[in-house]
Amino acid sequence: MTIAIGDKLPAVTFKEKTADGPVETTTEQLFGGKRVVLFAVPGAFTPTCSLNHLPGYLENRDAILAKGVDDIAVLAVNDWHVMGAWAQSSGGLGKIHFLADWDAGFTKAVGLDADLSAGGLGVRSKRYSMLVEDGVVKLLNVEESPGQATVSGAAAMLEQL
Repeated sequence: MTIAIGDKLPAVTFKEKTADGPVETTTEQLFGGKRVVLFAVPGAFTPTCSLNHLPGYLENRDAILAKGVDDIAVLAVNDWHVMGAWAQSSGGLGKIHFLADWDAGFTKAVGLDADLSAGGLGVRSKRYSMLVEDGVVKLLNVEESPGQATVSGAAAMLEQL
């Protein structure tokens, strides 16, 4: 079952690369008592994710934060090494959280997993964005096509905030 507006996020631990190495971050640490924009992509370094989805959030970071958002995070079913390299190469390191959902635990728990084996990617996340307040989903935007980043993009999120 897919998570819905009004639902609480499941308790999961992500890995994230920092300047000091990998750290574990729980959903409670990231979302508890905060207003956070989370967007998910099918894979780090994939074309739509790297050329459209992520850059929109990096370019609009300050505008999103100015709307009363405390933090922004991107999630992908990749390991923390890949997410760290993506953060570094995109210029996003230290600007937003790059969450490694390495085993798709969170992605499956929220019902937003997609089998992209036909494209050689295996189980990945659907492309979506959500606004989370104190661990509860307030907005949820799921793309119909993994190759599109319109309803889940930064511009759409800014309009909704």
